[in-house]
Amino acid sequence: MATHHRQNAAGRRKVQVSYVIRDEVEKHNRNGVNALQLDPALNRLFTAGRDSIIRIWSINQHKQDPYIASMEHHTDWVNDIVLCCNGKTLISASSDTTVKVWNAHKGFCMSTLRTHKDYVKALAYAKDKELVASAGLDRQIFLWDVNTLTALTASNNTVTTSSLSGNKDSIYSLAMNQLGTVIVSGSTEKVLRVWDPRTCAKLMKLKGHTDNVKSLLLNRDGTQCLSGSSDGTIRLWSLGQQRCIATYRVHDEGVWALQANEAFTHIYSGGRDRKIYCTDLRNPDIRVLICEEKAPVLRMELDRSADPSPAIWVSTTKSCVNKWSLKGMHNFRASGDYDNDCSAPLTPLCTQPEHAIKGGASIIQCHILNDKRHILTKDTNNNVAYWDVLKACKGEDLGKVEFDEEIKKRFKMVYVPNWFSVDLKTGMLTITLDESDCFAAWVSAKDAGFTSPDGSDPKLNLGGLLLQALLEVWPRTHINPMEEEEGEVNHVNGEQESRLQKGNGYFQVPPHTPVIFGEAGGRTLFRLLCRDSGGETESMLLNETVPQWVIDITVDKNMPKFNKIPFYLQPHSSSGAKTLKKDRLSASDMLQVRKVMEHVYEKIINLDTESQTTSSSTNEKPGEQEKEEDVAMLAEEKIELLCQDQVLDPNMDLRTVKHFIWKSGGDLTLHYRQKST
Repeated sequence: MATHHRQNAAGRRKVQVSYVIRDEVEKHNRNGVNALQLDPALNRLFTAGRDSIIRIWSINQHKQDPYIASMEHHTDWVNDIVLCCNGKTLISASSDTTVKVWNAHKGFCMSTLRTHKDYVKALAYAKDKELVASAGLDRQIFLWDVNTLTALTASNNTVTTSSLSGNKDSIYSLAMNQLGTVIVSGSTEKVLRVWDPRTCAKLMKLKGHTDNVKSLLLNRDGTQCLSGSSDGTIRLWSLGQQRCIATYRVHDEGVWALQANEAFTHIYSGGRDRKIYCTDLRNPDIRVLICEEKAPVLRMELDRSADPSPAIWVSTTKSCVNKWSLKGMHNFRASGDYDNDCSAPLTPLCTQPEHAIKGGASIIQCHILNDKRHILTKDTNNNVAYWDVLKACKGEDLGKVEFDEEIKKRFKMVYVPNWFSVDLKTGMLTITLDESDCFAAWVSAKDAGFTSPDGSDPKLNLGGLLLQALLEVWPRTHINPMEEEEGEVNHVNGEQESRLQKGNGYFQVPPHTPVIFGEAGGRTLFRLLCRDSGGETESMLLNETVPQWVIDITVDKNMPKFNKIPFYLQPHSSSGAKTLKKDRLSASDMLQVRKVMEHVYEKIINLDTESQTTSSSTNEKPGEQEKEEDVAMLAEEKIELLCQDQVLDPNMDLRTVKHFIWKSGGDLTLHYRQKST
């Protein structure tokens, strides 16, 4: 059922191909961490990252390397996670519009729920009922029975679910009490909406905040709710009285994360101002500044298992996750050494985290070089690196060099059309190919640094070669040797080329490269690793997902046509020759200026080349070759080609001339003149 839907979608919508250039094992969060979950029984912490990866960490401090495993399947930010079934199952919500169900112990994705139509921003979990709710920018809230979800498989994953409607705006926060009797949503509508998940009945709408509601908590029996908002306030609501019973002005800026103690008497809050406070809900004057983070706080998780010395885990828009000790909180409060005067600066309880899970750097800036093959990037540590788009790998770490200087240094006056786009949302390079531009870039094999087995210099299409490399392991792209024996050859641009057994014959991409098929506009249809495309399930799903324009290249081996460029050829005003009738010429945009010079020499200047070439040779072939070489040499000696009055380098191709020298609209015009001897 689900796969049938996918096939229709692929047929109807424009499908793009993306891939991520990255290390085989990404052991560090590369970007901000949106969500945390603790499994105290196994001493594990789960982090959900803006790099699209969920990671599992050991929080046993004696371990040198806390990294355990990565859970990879999402293709965009993971915004929220919940651990269910006593730590056996993890549910995740992502900006790729999906909710995924994972085996938390083994770290693999069991199924994908595609019910949402936009970013999924928040989850809520009722532990006693094993019920999960998901919500996001499509304004919908869906309720899921976890036991039903864990019974789904990758191919049979259609599931009916109840939904709560009535939200007028994008939902950013969600809470459900442990008993599963109340669910609350917070949105850019600035109100809290409340339902009964058992009947899906609307219970109430609570007004008071003046900005987006970013964080919500319910007490165990669902009688009280806490909300944190971008308006900088925390509010306590009585659901029985249907009103706000207290407002806490603890922070200077938006409150994005809340945690409460079991008794719902103390609240921990963090947000845009980077500070984490503990406030006594019954006496708001009693508050403690626990610590100050280095970046805005996105999520907090209380570690209650650490009694008698509890702690709080904190994640921010940076990639590091810190554990702060709450030891001494009680003494701090009892001693009266707390903030009674809200204007006086507080001394933080902790200046150093008790434990830190170090993060990695994320790419924040990139520049595509003129060869449209290499990219320069700069990351959050100011390190510059050089990447190869074709081979999907890092070419060189350049360290802390000046980014703009490096761009200048690597500039070459060569023009290759744009054939891919780059996205940095995950902090890694995501390259996207789409049907309209993918085949725009042709280069000569020699220019690209590839040697042909027969020593020739064929023209290569960068997008075509790359698609063949990405799908090299997919059985459908392999040629049947029987066909080869029957003498089937592929005619590419008039040359006969024997069909290759696998891939493209020039380069490969790392087998761990993630490949993503998605609709234009971001909805992912299918993600897999290059090396897995031969697997039975993957191979089957690829058959249904790969669009026709990719099949033409990878399976049928039909390379696209060359790009043509129209141009006019005129004598230069200084040559004294009269302007000719304007003939519109057309040639491959990779044609070198040298070839146009030869054309001028032979066909227009019409010098008697015969008398200057040695025709005494009896062997016709070498004579012809010599003649060609002589014409080329004489053309360069006698002819100059100009564009916008600038003399052209014979090695330049027409598209480079048009891009760097002609630079204006209308057809390219070239002028020729004889060199003055």
